[in-house]
Amino acid sequence: MDNSTSVTYFTLEGHVGLEHYRYVYFIFTLTVYIMIICFNTVIISVIYKNKHLHEPMYIFIAALLFNALFGTTALYPKLLADLLSEKQITSYEACIFQAFCMYTYGSAEFALLSAMAYDRYVSICKPLHYAALVKMHIVRKLIVLSWFLPCCTIGITVLLTSRLQLCKFKLNRIYCDNYSIVKLSCTGTSLNNIYGLFIFSITVFPPVIFIIYSYIRILSVCLKNSKDFRRKALQTCLPHLLIFIIFSVNICFEIINNRLESKHIPHIIVMIMSVEYLLIPPLFNPIIYGLKLQEILNSIRRLISCKKRAQISF
Repeated sequence: MDNSTSVTYFTLEGHVGLEHYRYVYFIFTLTVYIMIICFNTVIISVIYKNKHLHEPMYIFIAALLFNALFGTTALYPKLLADLLSEKQITSYEACIFQAFCMYTYGSAEFALLSAMAYDRYVSICKPLHYAALVKMHIVRKLIVLSWFLPCCTIGITVLLTSRLQLCKFKLNRIYCDNYSIVKLSCTGTSLNNIYGLFIFSITVFPPVIFIIYSYIRILSVCLKNSKDFRRKALQTCLPHLLIFIIFSVNICFEIINNRLESKHIPHIIVMIMSVEYLLIPPLFNPIIYGLKLQEILNSIRRLISCKKRAQISF
């Protein structure tokens, strides 16, 4: 390969021990991906089919789970193909597109989590104004903005990356991400780094600050009310808070790992940690919501019982 931007393929060198564990990795990854698709699709279908669940809180949950399906689809099909391939390569265009999709997923996740925090904040702290402040057309606008704004900001990010002249074409990763592509450049990347830091700041810090603020307010209101009120508030807020913590911790691990590139951490651990934010949240989010929110759990039980009765009658 000559060192020019006309080169159209990257080599993904993050895979470990494929010659010995190829099929073990493949079966595990395929199982996880199928579980993610099934779990998230079940909850989305339950919300879609039950009209009594067509409320802002459940619409936000469906949007969050759909975003998980979008993000995992950007990773797992390509990863599964690589696990069965002799050479783990990807085209420049496909690499840029994968980076765009995965960064958009992460940004949209923070936006959706902050929109859900707003819904819970108004519901618990301003219940008399809930119907006016959280109308369905407002919910639709918040969901659209949660995807549209990340598409625009991340789109500019990958456009800035695409203008770089690259000198190296080997990624020490199992998938493509924007920062790893930028590090392959043989020209100045100060503009990319400054813009990337700016986007990271506006993507992460405002939602995190707002979510923390909203839960402080929710906690203060709960402490002033009855035990029954606290129980109902925690029942709806706890799943969201757990998901926010899990996703934030996983994203922090990925960002720190990708930037520091510590030589003291085994490579296999680094690779596992690099995909945690597309493994743990998409897998556990529907389980948490399915078990913690009584309305969704009851709807799933009714769906299962109806299928059992249909099988018996047949």
